[in-house]
Amino acid sequence: MTPTPAPAGFRSGFACFVGRPNAGKSTLTNALVGQKVAITSGRPQTTRHAVRGIVHRADAQLVLVDTPGLHRPRTLLGERLNALVKDTLSEVDVVGFCLPADQKVGPGDRFIAEQLTELARGGVSTPVVAVVTKADLVPKQRMLEHLLTVEQLGGWADIVPVSALGGYQVDTLADVLVGHLPEGPALYPDGELTDEPDEVMVAELVREAALEGVRDELPHSLAVVVDEIVPREQTSPDSPPMLDVRVHLFVERDSQKAIVIGKGGARLRDVGSQARRGIEALLGSRVYLDLHVKVAKDWQRDPKQLGRLGF
Repeated sequence: MTPTPAPAGFRSGFACFVGRPNAGKSTLTNALVGQKVAITSGRPQTTRHAVRGIVHRADAQLVLVDTPGLHRPRTLLGERLNALVKDTLSEVDVVGFCLPADQKVGPGDRFIAEQLTELARGGVSTPVVAVVTKADLVPKQRMLEHLLTVEQLGGWADIVPVSALGGYQVDTLADVLVGHLPEGPALYPDGELTDEPDEVMVAELVREAALEGVRDELPHSLAVVVDEIVPREQTSPDSPPMLDVRVHLFVERDSQKAIVIGKGGARLRDVGSQARRGIEALLGSRVYLDLHVKVAKDWQRDPKQLGRLGF
């Protein structure tokens, strides 16, 4: 299936959201696309992959690259996530720098602003749009003060306040990002919303479910690997089709394994129920989800284990 030929003046290209962890990048990606393509969580460093979401318009096709939060790395995993972000920045047409309105501009934001400035000095001339997220959470006066602070952080091409959950100025942001794209044909077929493989999306849905509601004892030491997605053999011609999805969740310590599983396995069953709904919607089929939790000691700092887990 090939993209539909574009009309004259059509624009297409890539936009990347950066920002410190939990700045609202994934929620904003989902709002622009109109469907969940990036997992969201109240915990930092939820996104581990550069998920592409595709926004289809009559005048443009905007491909969103959602990256991990750019931060001062404390582990080898953190270093690799930061490298992924910087590689992405050099390959897109416009960058959206997300700064949450309900939090003061802090050292993490200034660190990212410095990184963007350094990239510009290094010859990367990608325009940067400052995106003030979570605009619905603050009063007007505080928003004005926040916008002034953001303006002083760097030389932004535009500054746009938005609320992804409320829909405030989401379309305006799309217009601004599209304005920085070059003219060109559509890059993906109509109706395609992401180019992530099913296995990656399934793993992300399981990880999102596992991160919800856990206590502070479980940091982002959780990795998810999909072993297989296979059709179940039908016992009769009338039985509905079903997929067997086998997934491993890896943590770093036995105490974290106990948290994920919960008393009597109750928490893991809740994770399975929540994830299965999203997976069935994604794959368009009934699913039997088989979850197993394993300990991979200190995997965030182990190069071999990072490689086995896909980082």
